[in-house]
Amino acid sequence: MCNRGLSYLEELIAQGEHQHQDFKYKIQDAVKLAKSVSAFANTDGGRLLIGVRDDGHISGVRSEEETFMMEKVAAEYCKPAAAISFDTYNAEGRMVVVATIPRATRRPVCAIDERGRKTAYVRIKDENIAASPIHLEMWKQDKASTVMMAYNKNETQLIDTLKAHPDVTLNRLVRLAKLSRYKVIKSLARFIRYDIAVMKYKDEKFVFALSDTKSSQEV
Repeated sequence: MCNRGLSYLEELIAQGEHQHQDFKYKIQDAVKLAKSVSAFANTDGGRLLIGVRDDGHISGVRSEEETFMMEKVAAEYCKPAAAISFDTYNAEGRMVVVATIPRATRRPVCAIDERGRKTAYVRIKDENIAASPIHLEMWKQDKASTVMMAYNKNETQLIDTLKAHPDVTLNRLVRLAKLSRYKVIKSLARFIRYDIAVMKYKDEKFVFALSDTKSSQEV
């Protein structure tokens, strides 16, 4: 039982669902839960309040059973297995489990669905969104510790296209830049990692633009 008490739990619930927090009435869908774990692990970490309804009402759970199920989800429905720590609170006789998921050191953490398919998710506001090809390439480059170098001809062309067409989707950027999808993904991921470009989630899709603080000059 966590010694920070009921007041701390009430503070968390008052925040509502957001980038780093999600409410779960109970654990009944391992695949859906794995999506939340994947999203938190691949973004900035977060916590699940289990035994709390979407409206913030405390329904309570059986703490040992919920903890066991969460550990099972993290080990069997997430690859690689996600790290989770647990705190249990007694809210006037109703148990609430707070499962904390740190940002993963090895990304992506993928959720596995009923058919065995692996999908990585990211957390955006209070939603779990399937990671884009750019996310996957960024994580790949993180592992390789790539460094930013002078732009080549294709990258200069890509930057000019971004300048002329802000908030453009990946598919449209590929068409406009007249470059292969592979080259655009690889370069765009590198630009975002070095703050040359930004990725936004707008109207239920990822779009890309040059960073406000960067020009198309070499860095």
